[in-house]
Amino acid sequence: MSPAAPSPVPVDVDTLRTVAHGAYYSPHDVLGPHVGGGGVTIRTLRPLAESVVVTTSTSRVAARHEQDGIWVAVLPGADVPDYRLEVTYDGHASVVDDPYRFLPTVQELDRHLVREGRHEQLWTVLGANTRSYPGELGDVSGTSFAVWAPNARAVRVVGDFNYWQGASHAMRSLGDSGVWEVFAPGVGAGARYKFEVLGNDGSWRQKADPLAQGTEIPPATASVVIESHYEWSDSEWLTARSSRDPHTAPMSVYEVHLGSWRVGLSYRDLAVQLTEHVVSLGFTHVELLPVAEHPFGGSWGYQVSSYFAPTSRFGHPDDFRYLVDTLHRAGVGVIVDWVPAHFPKDEWSLAQFDGTPLYEHPDPLLGEHPDWGTYVFNFGRSEVRNFLVANATYWLEEFHVDGLRVDAVASMLYLDYSRKPGQWRPNQYGGRENLDAISFLQEANATAYRRTPGIMMIAEESTAWPGVTAPTDGNGLGFGLKWNMGWMNDTLRYLAEEPVHRRYHHNEITFSMVYAYSERFVLPISHDEVVHGKGSLYERMPGDHWQKLAGVRLLLGYQWTHPGKQLLFMGSEFAQQTEWAESRSLDWHALDDPAHQGVLRSVADLNRVYKETPALWQLDHTPDGFEWIDSDDAFRNTLAYLRKGYDSPPVAVVINFAGIPHEGYRLALPRGGRWREIFNSDSEAYGGSGVGNLGEIEALPEPHYGRPYSASIRVPPLGVVVFEAG
Repeated sequence: MSPAAPSPVPVDVDTLRTVAHGAYYSPHDVLGPHVGGGGVTIRTLRPLAESVVVTTSTSRVAARHEQDGIWVAVLPGADVPDYRLEVTYDGHASVVDDPYRFLPTVQELDRHLVREGRHEQLWTVLGANTRSYPGELGDVSGTSFAVWAPNARAVRVVGDFNYWQGASHAMRSLGDSGVWEVFAPGVGAGARYKFEVLGNDGSWRQKADPLAQGTEIPPATASVVIESHYEWSDSEWLTARSSRDPHTAPMSVYEVHLGSWRVGLSYRDLAVQLTEHVVSLGFTHVELLPVAEHPFGGSWGYQVSSYFAPTSRFGHPDDFRYLVDTLHRAGVGVIVDWVPAHFPKDEWSLAQFDGTPLYEHPDPLLGEHPDWGTYVFNFGRSEVRNFLVANATYWLEEFHVDGLRVDAVASMLYLDYSRKPGQWRPNQYGGRENLDAISFLQEANATAYRRTPGIMMIAEESTAWPGVTAPTDGNGLGFGLKWNMGWMNDTLRYLAEEPVHRRYHHNEITFSMVYAYSERFVLPISHDEVVHGKGSLYERMPGDHWQKLAGVRLLLGYQWTHPGKQLLFMGSEFAQQTEWAESRSLDWHALDDPAHQGVLRSVADLNRVYKETPALWQLDHTPDGFEWIDSDDAFRNTLAYLRKGYDSPPVAVVINFAGIPHEGYRLALPRGGRWREIFNSDSEAYGGSGVGNLGEIEALPEPHYGRPYSASIRVPPLGVVVFEAG
């Protein structure tokens, strides 16, 4: 009597029906291979198939249709062999791999780190990652998909590879981690996909992958499987970066909106043209407005939908790597704007991701931003913090970025930011400080500096919050630098006055030195100052065409010699006349005017002098690096001060905010002898009137303002002159 044929491992009808609809929380418990009943049961979901055959290296076993498109076959033996599925539709057979025969691609340690909020390379386990597995019948290549959706009833992947019908790629829930996972054989780079999430309300929602490393070009919203093959060539840059402190080095930053610097350029085009421009002007860094994917171009990138994907508007992520690599090889650092404060409410993105407030705080008084119509991250939830901290390390590590400028820090720090009484909820101590956000910022900064030595974390923080750039172990926020919004506001407000009236506002131009060393500052003339009706720098200066251009050169000379690092938004380097608009290129035609070329030339010379003169940057963050010569000459609208380094000659700076020159101006100096005029913003080469000192002055032993030496100098109208001793 022959032994009984092995029977399939039984599954109840309701479970089969749920699996067939892709709505079961653990489809791998039903589909794929299962040992029992004297054999190996293999189930596969193949709706509308004419036949399914399970093939191994030694056998072919026909499957039978069981229910609702689920086919079942039983192989003899107790070991799961390497197998394939031969599926026939409309008379055409194809051999495919079974997604449900693979072990989870998210390991237990990874799941533990996700639960704890401590997975610092989260993008390597969540999102879409291509993989290959060896087998007796040959290697199997595909993509593992994983997503955090702890409140979902079911999750499935839809995409090009399954005709956007996700039941055949339903994901399994990996216990209490909240992570769902499936490996999809045959899915490779370039495939478009989304997650379909079944909420507790019974509704399916199609969502872009929160950790997608690529996307379709907006306004299309699908995520894209990305495989990087880029070979970096910036090892020399990275080695040098890791051994130096960027906060105390010379730093002049050119801020760029990639889409409107020159409209129509790709990342690779920009690698050539932008690098050439920045190098010719001598900037040490570029700072890019947010490059993470965003649905609406008019947001300039500040409403992010895919935090791990460089915008596809300008090319593949490897093309962005090429841009960074090219800048590095040219000796230019790269800073990227990072937006962890809020995200848009688009229903296909992070908002209500699993049918509940997941990334956003569930309390609308804490989770919605009234000014921007966006959601605020739930900084107190460990997985959300992990998502953001890992995102910071992602840009620094995967794209070799040299720093992150963190947007809208003030909106994160204060629970009552832009809110009226009754519209905000105090913290546990009754205060207005967002304790969760503070802790998150400290963690993000500490992690970034620990993992990637030599980088910078820079805060755009507009209030007097103490300790923004203090170390986290001293209860500071742990940033390396902070934008000096006070300097920017006071300076631009002062310069908007007619020169004849500036004497009445003199305290506005000197006030910055009262707090100059309370933090480590960057002096920003950013994109925010040339939009929304404010006008360009050129337009904001009073006077005729010549005076406006002189005013821009004056501002930049003052900025480059004031304690702190410098940042200048694109277009201002040649005094663009019109306000910036993200929809059109900069007004490069302005350079047909020699006077605008002169402004450009002055910026190049400022950067050269700045980098060659340690007194202008060595002691940026300590009072030892600055000394007033004369801060009280409101009548003549002038400032005079010294900049000093460790072991370099001192520099004397005289700034004339008046519209007339000052002849015979007596400049008090700390040492006698020759002082070279190393910069004069009124040089005829820059379009100025040429009032100067023939390249040098002589300090004589004639005491003045309590100093033993002085010199009689000419100070140009609306001009800056800089002298170096020796």
